[in-house]
Amino acid sequence: MVRRRTLTASESLYGAELEAARVPGIVLIWAGDRPTCVPLSFPQSGILIGRDTEQEPFKSDDRLSREHCRVSLEGDKFVVTDLRSTNGTYVNGVRIEGRQSLGEHGLLRAGRSLAFCTQDVRPYRSGVTIREDQVVVGGGLRAAWAEIQMVGRSGNTLCLHGESGSGKELAARAFHECETSSGPFVGVNCAAIPEGVAERLLFGARRGAYSGAAVDVQGYVQAADRGTLFLDEVADLDLRVQAKILRVLETQEVLALGATRPERVQLRVCVAAHADLRELVASGRFREDLYYRVGRPVVRIPPLRERLDELPYILQSQIGRIDPKLVASVRLVEACALRPWPGNVRELIGEARRAAQRALHANRPSVEPADLAQDAGLRLPSSHPPTPAREATPERESWQPPRESSAPPRASSSPPRPSAEEPPEEGRRQPSDDEIERVLNEHAGVVARAARVLGMHRNQLRRWLAKRSPQTASALDDEEDES
Repeated sequence: MVRRRTLTASESLYGAELEAARVPGIVLIWAGDRPTCVPLSFPQSGILIGRDTEQEPFKSDDRLSREHCRVSLEGDKFVVTDLRSTNGTYVNGVRIEGRQSLGEHGLLRAGRSLAFCTQDVRPYRSGVTIREDQVVVGGGLRAAWAEIQMVGRSGNTLCLHGESGSGKELAARAFHECETSSGPFVGVNCAAIPEGVAERLLFGARRGAYSGAAVDVQGYVQAADRGTLFLDEVADLDLRVQAKILRVLETQEVLALGATRPERVQLRVCVAAHADLRELVASGRFREDLYYRVGRPVVRIPPLRERLDELPYILQSQIGRIDPKLVASVRLVEACALRPWPGNVRELIGEARRAAQRALHANRPSVEPADLAQDAGLRLPSSHPPTPAREATPERESWQPPRESSAPPRASSSPPRPSAEEPPEEGRRQPSDDEIERVLNEHAGVVARAARVLGMHRNQLRRWLAKRSPQTASALDDEEDES
């Protein structure tokens, strides 16, 4: 049972002060044809967007009306009001009429300007920086790294929690750089270590320790002496190996396989996991005693969908690598910002480059949403999406394909495709009749393609067609077979 400590009066007051210190507003992340990061806090009358405003980025946007739209704060909700603009105001990708409310990280497009709403603009006031190694650092990532540096100056262990591709190794290197020791940074992907060789790779082995061991072999622990050992996906290690890691940390000694005497080591340890280590302890997959040694302090690395200020810079930099003359369109940036990107920065980089190649092949100066692969940035069928960062509008939900089923299965880790007789996955949103008709029209009646976008089995889609129009269903099936 988890015991919850009651906050003292002073702690409650401090929390209330922090809450009161928040500065709600919007953050402009794209202006015209280039990325930017301009936080705007709310005046009493709200934020007016248009060419008649005092904000320089809006003045230069020729697609904006003089008074295009207004963003205001009503309670904890942001409200966007279109002021009869010529080119329309878009909330989460859907054109609105009149007023529309949206939540944290809700996306607003007006003209060629793109912004998101936030309850606190303070983290974005330092802008976005691009380091020498081309790593893009915005407000959310900068705050996490500042916390890491604080931990690194006072302790020798750190636990990172974050999704795959969110930058956990970069964060671990930031922890390593807090220490002035001359030792190396040794990164280990525990998920990639075969179970039978984990001890040898981590702790080393002496000659003759096993069949074929002709020489002494240094392990990762010895290699990280006087430096930092980074254990990514540490929970994937066998429980016996976890026990030996705990002993290394407690005694500052490592005993190689086949050795009779331990070696002294002095190292800092950073561990990372995609899942919550506390939940893994409860399920028996992670040792409780090791958790108390390396599970605190913990720093969360925010996923890309919570770092919308960085996304345009990453997108444009990768497009520029394909051709410096290519630029991203505001609609492409909007489309990318509306997707969850389960692979985070790593996935965005690859998809941005492929989209740029398509635009280059088509001899177009700008990269458009159509250049993105249909399943780019969407979740695999086996994934369970977390709570979305931005609040979806009813209009957006009515036409957007289900994220969890838009990508085709790949690799052996994905579940097999359902058979024609299998019922739809429990809890999955079923597309409406209007949505099915629209997607079929978009894909020229090719059933297989439309079914992938809709998240349906193609035989399920054929049965739907047969009920509506048997003649049409037959014609569409023939067309698919010919393709």
